[in-house]
Amino acid sequence: MFVEITNTPRDYAWGSPSAIPELLGREPSGGPEAELWLGAHPGSPARLVGRDETLRDVAPRLPFLLKVLAAASPLSLQAHPTIAQAEEGFAREEAAGVPLDAPSRNYKDRLHKPEMIYALSDPFRALSGFRPAEETRTVLEPVAGDERIAPLLDRLRTDADLRATFEWLITGGDDVDDLVAALVETSSVADDVAWDTVRRLSEAYPGDPGIAISLLLHTAVLQPGDALYLPAGNIHAYLEGVGVELMAASDNVLRGGLTPKHVDVPELLRVLDFTPRPVPYLVPDEPAPGVRVFRPDVPDFVMTVVDGVETEVPLAGDAIVLCVRGESRISGGPSVERGHAVFVGGESAVRISGDGLAFVATGTRR
Repeated sequence: MFVEITNTPRDYAWGSPSAIPELLGREPSGGPEAELWLGAHPGSPARLVGRDETLRDVAPRLPFLLKVLAAASPLSLQAHPTIAQAEEGFAREEAAGVPLDAPSRNYKDRLHKPEMIYALSDPFRALSGFRPAEETRTVLEPVAGDERIAPLLDRLRTDADLRATFEWLITGGDDVDDLVAALVETSSVADDVAWDTVRRLSEAYPGDPGIAISLLLHTAVLQPGDALYLPAGNIHAYLEGVGVELMAASDNVLRGGLTPKHVDVPELLRVLDFTPRPVPYLVPDEPAPGVRVFRPDVPDFVMTVVDGVETEVPLAGDAIVLCVRGESRISGGPSVERGHAVFVGGESAVRISGDGLAFVATGTRR
């Protein structure tokens, strides 16, 4: 089964008014276009072209959600739960009678939401994961003499202090307000990617504790073709850029700042992993020139990127093929031109050829 799918981009305020239309060769809507959802998620199921149906009607249990994302300003500081955490949180909110569409609802389903982002823009910027305390202390050395910044250095001496320091910052207060103001002031004379993030966040969310929290985290600057994998418990925020995002089909988001939306600090603390780790780049397998396979350690999804070559992509279930450049031809199926996407059902593999840059999203075999 091959059927073309489409959708209307979500108009979140942080979206770019031009990036998705320019990438996909579409007319701009005139407003922000933040995310194009290509999947069966009930929040915005893709539509079947030429049929009065959505993808949810033909593939209601699609385990992944493919998106085109375009951030003109930073997204919220956030993390996602494990399956066990999601099941417990969903049951707790159901028992409490919190409506599924309530702004204060944390758990919309019982699923985890691991995700990956593949950069298309040059650059794509993101915050992702806690870094060692010593790295943050090194970044703060040029401004260590500022008495408003000293409390942060006093609290953050080793990696074991990360959780308590984060809790202090995110809870806020006059001392945190003073710290944030000092960091913003001194960022103008500091030369480091982390200080650049401080400046960017202060412009978008003046006074937000997330400005200071960003110094505890990695700022990742991706080039086209780079990818990050964000597992459960990873704190992150996309800052700027265009990319293709692939995730489990969930909408469970615990926010911690940099947003006007609901923030639940205690629940966020329940799911966060405070272990310092390197930037979580996802390194692909390259079975052939022009073919890259991104395979995170979850059964929900795998993404194969085919760049202008002929190859066969094995499928473990239903799949979606998205083309963002040129034309990708599917043997026995349609040609997928730039800006178009096709749902593939009931096939064990797809053979793709042509000059296109195509993304093939599917599940994995357990």
